[in-house]
Parts: sequence; structure tokens; C-alpha cells
Amino acid sequence: MKQKILIVDDDASILMLLSDVLQENGYDVITAISGEECIRLIKNENFDMIILDIMMKGISGLDVCRRIRDSVSCPILFLSAKDTSEDIVNGLSLGADDYLTKPFVLEELVARINAHLRRESRAGMPRMGSSVLKIGDITLNRDTMAVTKSEKSIALSTKEFELLAYLMQNAGKTLSREKIFHGVWKTSYGDVGTVAINIKNLRAKLDPDWQYIKTVWGSGYMFVTQSSFTDEKARKEKDDEAKKQ
Repeated sequence: MKQKILIVDDDASILMLLSDVLQENGYDVITAISGEECIRLIKNENFDMIILDIMMKGISGLDVCRRIRDSVSCPILFLSAKDTSEDIVNGLSLGADDYLTKPFVLEELVARINAHLRRESRAGMPRMGSSVLKIGDITLNRDTMAVTKSEKSIALSTKEFELLAYLMQNAGKTLSREKIFHGVWKTSYGDVGTVAINIKNLRAKLDPDWQYIKTVWGSGYMFVTQSSFTDEKARKEKDDEAKKQ
């Protein structure tokens, strides 16, 4: 079955161009001319990827992403003429998986789409070894794509799930942003700054107290091991007890 891509842009010529190119590359393509139409389509159909223009009349691409991200787990790629670092960070912080500025090279766009969808396909493949990772009160199931903390379900995007799985698999190791980027995104395209943005989003949902995902200043990030988490918890309990005395 062909993978289905939704392209959203209020420029009919871009819709036609991208639709033709992606169909030639073997994808099933649906187009929408506005944010409103995009939201209607998403309610009735499932897509493997969404390519979303930011500057549209009516509901902007940013607002569309904000509205659908909690209910849509597929990769979202922003297309935009807005190319400042602030614009890119803002787009990615809303839950987009990638950001490409206009004008863009078609070959690069297709390469990015192929890379995202390959990762999605691999995510659904059987895995060797245990499919469940558990550290402290966080449990991740790679087969069901489910994450819980203290037995409470945590909703993550596909990219956030892959990032968490990578960090937990490498618990106890200090990982540079470059290593995380290549380990999770598996592509040379893009900005490693994306890692920091996704870490921030992951912490907001799962680790607001920074108990698990530690910043190793000047080096990168580390997900604590079970033992180090237990040691920290014990130290905190000891300190709390000392304050009571």
C-alpha cells in the first residue's frame, strides 16, 4: 500500500508541483488549499506525513500544527518563506518534525520526506530483544508505542517517542547533540539545534523537574540509570529528613 501524504498550501501552483513530484516518487498524495480544509481532512483520513505551509490565509500553518499535534502522530514538515532561527525554533517547538525554507530544492524535500517515512516504517518493524524499557517510574513499550509515568499514560509525538527510546537505550551515557541527532533523525540534513527543542518538549511532557534527562553542560544530555535515579531519590529523602530534625 502506498504511503499517503497530505500537502497543505494556499498556492495552487506549489500544490500541483509537489503533488506531481511525490506521485512520481511512489506516494499517494492528497492536497488542501487552506488550514480549514486540512483540519477537515485529518478528522476523516489517516496520513503518513503532512507537509504544511506556514503563511496561509485564514488559519496559519502554525495554528494548524498546534491544533492537530496531540491527535496526529505522523511527521509534520513545515514549508515557509520565514527563515530566521526564531521562526524555525517556533515551528519546531509546536511539534513539527522538520522545517524547510522557501525557495527549496525539490530533491532535498523528497530526500527529507523519504528519510522521515523510512523511520516511520522501521518504527513498526519487529525488534530484537526486549520491547519494554523501564527506568524509575517511566516505562516505554516499543511495540505499542506507549509511554507511561507512574502508570499514567503520556502522549508523545513519534519523534518524541523515538528520542525518549534512544535516550533510555543509552541511559548513563553522555550523548552530544550531534550523536543524538544522527541516532534519532538518521540523516545529515537539518540542524542539530532540533535536538534541544525536542528535549525541551519531552521534558515538558515527561520530566518537568529534570530528574531523568540531565543536561551535561558543554557536552550534551544524559538519561539517568536506574541506580543513579535511586541514589538521587535516596539523597533527597535523606536531605528532607535532615531538615525535619
